[in-house]
Amino acid sequence: MSTDVGTPPIAGMLGERVILVTGANGALGEAAARACAAAGATVVLLGRRVPKLQRLHDALAASGPPPAIYPLDLLGATPADYAEMAMRIGDELGRLDGVLHAAAEFQGLTPLENTDPSDFVNALHVNVGAPFLLTQACLPLLRRAPDSAVVFVMDDPRRVGRAYWGGYGVSKFALQGLVSMFADELEQSPVRVSALQPGPMQTVLRARAFMTETPGTWPQASAYADACVHLLSPAGSGERGQIWKPVIATRAAAQ
Repeated sequence: MSTDVGTPPIAGMLGERVILVTGANGALGEAAARACAAAGATVVLLGRRVPKLQRLHDALAASGPPPAIYPLDLLGATPADYAEMAMRIGDELGRLDGVLHAAAEFQGLTPLENTDPSDFVNALHVNVGAPFLLTQACLPLLRRAPDSAVVFVMDDPRRVGRAYWGGYGVSKFALQGLVSMFADELEQSPVRVSALQPGPMQTVLRARAFMTETPGTWPQASAYADACVHLLSPAGSGERGQIWKPVIATRAAAQ
């Protein structure tokens, strides 16, 4: 279910498409949103930090198709909130061709014995429950498109399914199962389901886990933005049902 390949160019790959990016105020979400816009997509920016979303909106609007902002806190969102979101996207943009689940919840490394129960539950909700609810709500719109894609951002369960990763680590095992189920159930539909498992990159999440790591050891999240575009585009049909692991050159690998 996994493969290691390079990333092709993205110019024009998402022309005329509408792409929803969750966690658009995070490192990978913002980088992916910029890459999707550069590839011709109308991007729906979903996140909870409105000022940051607005700055990203203005930057994208200055150079490509006007994006949309949809403020939503995944931690408190209900099924009704996702249904309303899908309805508004359909009413205002007329279509939905892709969803990139880039949002993540992680409070830091802590032994399970000492983990705040609410932190554990919140990680499961944001990292697994919210992607399920959002995807379920968007499926009717996605099915209308002749070719659409749902892309989940994974973390290596073998790495985070170890001591101190808490609810975040558990959620990545559950997310792997969710991806597999959606992929099987939608195999004969126009909706392609796949996952992206990026390598180490500079994000707030990584900084919380590896506080003593030397800055600049790993690439910026933008190094994986083109891979997101690839999976969301028709070119990603070859990765349908797979967990894709693009090979990115890093300083650490060269040493």
